[in-house]
Parts: sequence; structure tokens; C-alpha cells
Amino acid sequence: MSLPPSGRARAVVYDEPRRFTVRDVETPAPGPGQVVLRVLVAGVCGTDLHLHDGEFGPTYPLVPGHEFVGEVVEAGPAAGWGSGQDPADLLGHRVVVDNTASCGRCAECRRARPAFCHHLVAQGVNAPGGFADLVLTDADRCFVVDDLDPEVAVLAEPVACVLHGLDVLALPPGADVLVLGAGPTGLVLTSLLASGGAGRLTVAAPSAAKLALAQARGADEVVRLRRDDPAVGAQALRALAPEGFDVVIEATGAPAVLETTLGLVRTGGTVFVYGVPPEAAVWPVSSYDVFRRELTIKGSFAQQHSFDRALRVLRTGRVDPAGIVTHRFGLDAYADALAAVADSSVVKVVLRP
Repeated sequence: MSLPPSGRARAVVYDEPRRFTVRDVETPAPGPGQVVLRVLVAGVCGTDLHLHDGEFGPTYPLVPGHEFVGEVVEAGPAAGWGSGQDPADLLGHRVVVDNTASCGRCAECRRARPAFCHHLVAQGVNAPGGFADLVLTDADRCFVVDDLDPEVAVLAEPVACVLHGLDVLALPPGADVLVLGAGPTGLVLTSLLASGGAGRLTVAAPSAAKLALAQARGADEVVRLRRDDPAVGAQALRALAPEGFDVVIEATGAPAVLETTLGLVRTGGTVFVYGVPPEAAVWPVSSYDVFRRELTIKGSFAQQHSFDRALRVLRTGRVDPAGIVTHRFGLDAYADALAAVADSSVVKVVLRP
């Protein structure tokens, strides 16, 4: 593939919250240790809805898109001895990219928490991302995926986030687990929990189609649960586990669903906040309830060096990609893509520039 004429690469560009255009941008030029990718597929997720509203610390002008797969079409020079991946070795290959680069020197990096790096560069958040024809990135953060369909490889970033989440959760073997939500990450959680030690796995989601996908991935029980009014579904869940579930995973980001979790977890159990809530959302938690019932509340943010494992579980089929990508849009239909992500009946949205 050849590069487009200079100045003719297009991208989704935000100049401020809620205001974007699809316009021509400068064709990126790779420096030492860098490559240019022609984007094949880019995933759109709930984080992009938050960025649309100006949440999560975007830097403007912003080209969003933190889940992307592309073909390497240009390579810069190797950065020197000890630089890792030679960019030239990636030319012509299809790759998926870890969108984050940490400094390795700050207090959080020294504590093995690179996602909280004080100088984190996150493509699609504070650096140009993949909602574009072309994207510039570091060769060291590329993983060759010539063997994977692009619509499978694009799941690597959300799968990596789930794997980090499961590291944090540290699931007790044989636990009675409830997953609230069957979007892309809810379905990935279902796949990995079903094969990774859950004694019984229940999934609650708003649509029959999503619940069917959860059952195909190993859910033992499924329950209809509306995000805007979860009371009825919660009643059915309490009937399944009168004493409460050992682990309740909130994977929707909907405040109304999160508020049901303490009523669904058993004494001594764990509530795992995995979904991405609005920054302004407040979860009223009874401190006495946490104290009296010895509850554990955990959270998980992004991923931390989990891409190699994510690609492994995609290649082995431990994570089933079938049916996850349901809606596809071009760059010019980015507004429609955002609207689709906000629709609870939609599973996964991608852009194909």
C-alpha cells in the first residue's frame, strides 16, 4: 500500500468537547523508532463517548481512537542499540498497537503501575489516535497480527483491559459470579470467567441477543436487566442467589446498575467496578454496610502490559470473537458510530477508514 498524497490523510478531529469534524490532516512522518500505519479497523467504545463530552483528560486538538489495527506503510530509522523492535522489520505487516506509553521513571512506574504514569502518553486521549486514515506510533508498541482477521485483532485492547481486571479481581476458584452487562467487555469477561474458575456464572443484560451471546460463551444463567430501570431484573437475580453472589462485576458503567450491586453481593463478597461510569457519577455506598458485612470493593483501570496475553487468548479461542463486532461505519459516519455505541442493544462498533 502506498501513502496518500501529502496533506490528504483524513481524521476525526475534536477542537473542543462535543465538536468534531472529519478533515484533512498532515500525513505523519515517522521519526526514529516509529512507524506509520494505514488504519484498517478502529474500535469505538464507551470511553470515546466520555472523551466526546470532554471527560478523561483529552488534549486538543484530539484525534480519538485507542483500539486500532493497521498495516505498516512507512518506517523510521532504528533508534539505536537497545531500542527493541526495528521499525523496518514491520513494513508490510498487519499490527495491533498498545496505545499507551509510560515513562518508566516516575513513582507509579517504579511501583509497576504504568497505567498511572505521571507522564503517560495515551493515543486517542492525549495524543493522535486511530480514527484516521493514517496513525503514527512507536514500533516497540506494535504486535504483528498477520494471522488474525482485523475485526478479531481490534479486540486486543479491550481483551487486554479485561485480563488486567481479572488480575486485580483475583477470583476465588468456584466462586458464584454475576456479571452485569454483556457488551464487548462483558462478553470477554464471560468467556474468561467461564474457563477460569467460576463455579457458577450468571450474566444480566438488557437484550435477548446479548444474553444469547453470553450463553454461547459459557454463562450458566442469564437474566434480562434494563440499565435505566434494573429493579425487576435485580429481583430475578436475588431469586437465583438468595444469600447473594460471591462476586458481582458491574460492566455497564450505568449508575443505576451500579447502585444494585450491594444488594446482590453476599456477606464477605466482592463488588468489582469494571464498567466506565461518568466522571460526575456518585455511587452512594453505606459505609456501615461495607463494615458490617465485610464487603470488598475493587476497581480496574485500563490495561498494564497485557497485550501479549490478550492476543494469546484470541488466538486459542479462549475469547470467542464471533458476533462481537455488530456495526461498521466509515470516518464520515462517525456521529452515527457514537450514537450506536450509546445504544444498549448494540454490541461492538468499529470504524473502517
